Amino acid sequence: MGSLGDIRALPPFVRLLAGTQLAFNVGFFAVLPYLAEHLGGALDMGGWLVGLVLGLRTFSQQGLFVVGGALTDRYGPRPVVLAGCVLRIAGFLWLGYAQQTASVIAAVLCVGFAAALFSPAVESETARQAVRHEQATGHPRARTLAVFSASGQAGAFLGPLLGSLLLLADFRTACLAGAVVFVAVLAGHWRWMPRGRPEPEAGSVRGAAADGAHRSAGRSRQHGGALRATVRNGPFLLLCLAYSTYLLAYNQLYLALPEEVVRATGSQGALGWLFALSSLLVVCAQLPVTRAVGERMSHRAALCAGLAVVAAGFLTVAALAPFGLTDAVGLVPAAVYVLALTLGQMLAVPAARALVTELVAEERLGFSMGALSSAAGAVVLGGSAATGALFGAHLGPAAVWSALACVPLLGVVAGRAVRRRDAGGRAV
Repeated sequence: MGSLGDIRALPPFVRLLAGTQLAFNVGFFAVLPYLAEHLGGALDMGGWLVGLVLGLRTFSQQGLFVVGGALTDRYGPRPVVLAGCVLRIAGFLWLGYAQQTASVIAAVLCVGFAAALFSPAVESETARQAVRHEQATGHPRARTLAVFSASGQAGAFLGPLLGSLLLLADFRTACLAGAVVFVAVLAGHWRWMPRGRPEPEAGSVRGAAADGAHRSAGRSRQHGGALRATVRNGPFLLLCLAYSTYLLAYNQLYLALPEEVVRATGSQGALGWLFALSSLLVVCAQLPVTRAVGERMSHRAALCAGLAVVAAGFLTVAALAPFGLTDAVGLVPAAVYVLALTLGQMLAVPAARALVTELVAEERLGFSMGALSSAAGAVVLGGSAATGALFGAHLGPAAVWSALACVPLLGVVAGRAVRRRDAGGRAV
């Protein structure tokens, strides 16, 4: 009931943004988890080509978030969200009918770039509204951002279930259903999303180095704009590093976790249950965890605590690896890792987004949200290759999982170094 109260306490526009995140993920996860099988099965693509297509989709989305963020700062969130929805509808329709490799790649790029437009627009606007709602009512911004995260995870949980039902027909039907979801999102934002570019409110979002960055915002526009302001924002760059270690650790759900499940049981059959466990935990526990723990800490402390919990999950698998547990008991280390990763996510993600609002000027919020995701995506790309090399070196599970634990621990170090500055230039 407390979680429902948190949702009802939000302004209607913020509830619309949270519902948008839910709908985005329902439409996305109803289609994309089944894309690899469609490419390799119905379209008979080779394994390397399937990997290339999936990699291009990731790059066109995560790697280009900064583009969507910059456009949001320039034109406001409404036109960027609407354009992203139109592209996603077109991409899903195209993907459903694409048969040739070039056509499939073009459709996938369209699907990915659509998210690179609307995701940073929605995330930055949610962060902006969370700050303003906190100032107006005292409702903690981290709790508002936790509602947003939980909504996304609810979509990630429901989307594959919807997709599995639609695939009883065929992949094209799933694509068409995904397009219909985004038609509904497009209509909702056309009707209710405010027009125009939001104007910054005095004191609403602290700039990088706190008030000092607000005073320099005008100068930044004259000397290189958003990119230069971001590169010179040391605390924000440290936050990007810390968040990147979280995302690389989270990405092990798709790389290290399958290796552990196969080691323990001989197949990947239990993976689906572990993924469902992760999403369901966030849906049910995100807001209670934020109220009970996250709001008792500073945003920086919550970020570091979340990363430390993630590291503990990796170390648990490493510590139990020498025992060689198998079958149902052998899944215990993997389940502990998923639980720790999920709890760490519930602490770290809302805290990281809230920290962005403290470290950058409001007029840079869209670009900065996009830069946060793009930087993390680049780290994941290189880090995933390194992780694959670790497994390929046959070092043994204990050594590999111990090495992976160092990633979020590095994030803890970076997170502890994140300091905004007051008007006198002192770290706080």
